[in-house]
Amino acid sequence: MLPEPVGLDQREFERRMSFQEFGEGGVQVRVYTGRFIRGPRSGTRVLLKAYPGRNAGSVEADAMAANELATHAVLQEASKEFCPHIALLLGGFQTLTGEQWLVFQDRGQLTAADYAKAAGLATTDRRAVGNWEFLDYLDYSRPIQRRRIFIIKMLRGIFGGLSYMHSNGRLHQSLGPSSVLINTLSESDVYSLLPQLRDMAFSVDISDEEIFRGHRSGLAWRQQILDGRSDDVSIGSATAALADGLWRRARSAGALTPLERKAFGIADDIYAAGLLMAYIIFVSLCKSGSVDGPSLQRLFESTFQLDLQAAREYCLADDNWIEAIKFLDLGDGAGWEVLQAMLNPDYRQRPIAEAVLNHRFMTGAVLF
Repeated sequence: MLPEPVGLDQREFERRMSFQEFGEGGVQVRVYTGRFIRGPRSGTRVLLKAYPGRNAGSVEADAMAANELATHAVLQEASKEFCPHIALLLGGFQTLTGEQWLVFQDRGQLTAADYAKAAGLATTDRRAVGNWEFLDYLDYSRPIQRRRIFIIKMLRGIFGGLSYMHSNGRLHQSLGPSSVLINTLSESDVYSLLPQLRDMAFSVDISDEEIFRGHRSGLAWRQQILDGRSDDVSIGSATAALADGLWRRARSAGALTPLERKAFGIADDIYAAGLLMAYIIFVSLCKSGSVDGPSLQRLFESTFQLDLQAAREYCLADDNWIEAIKFLDLGDGAGWEVLQAMLNPDYRQRPIAEAVLNHRFMTGAVLF
């Protein structure tokens, strides 16, 4: 499935190929672009994700790569009709230096963060993202309406992918603006927009088999990881340890039984998706630079203790945020309603992803 060796050492390979570097947890990961030049996939464009070898990283990097590979394998084998909103894994390999490489089909290299930044600038300048239509010069509500439609379609893709994951026993646990790939920024191309979830390194297995087995097995091996005594711990154990933070939060919330832990995990993903939804809407529809993800999260969580009605009253006082408020106010506050449900302090009261998809705000009914 992978191309034959071309006689390049790693330094020459990196020199010839452009790449991006970013952090996942405490691990630096590189992403390259390329394409197959021979074989049945000839011409297929790909993204290659490289995790550092043990000598350059740690057992954590191997665990993250193994977990991401296993997650995609499970999701791609779970149904004959694979969800289009999950990045498609084509394969993987290990280099002589111990680096783990994952190969994904390249359906788009832009992210939700890229769109939100571009849309925020467009909102500031009262213009469209991408191509203008002539009447946009006369009526600013037209590009704003297309922006709303674009955002709704992006959100539907995000929650569609999340629903597929949860239905097949997997949590994402890394949802954020950079974990959503899109194939266009142009709001006039909304019908071809394809959002896809990526970055599954911290995904958690919540299948019934795993959740009950994990409950019985105890935490002895996890304590070895936390104590730094990881030399004799298998990659499988290290992979499971990636979920330690989630299960600590579950215990703090009173989720002790296997089914309670599973429900908490799903609700935890929904909470992260709610923050992501707020980020996309506010950064895209507010004056550029007037809001960012961390400040918005602090506003909701710390200042207003997740009381979004009180947060709305505060936001109304800032003219830079008016378009975001108008959007969430549609349908008698439908946007605030679904956002408040996802950010409910009680995890038991949060909706599942499928319910979010069926909410009147997410169906687009409030737009027309």
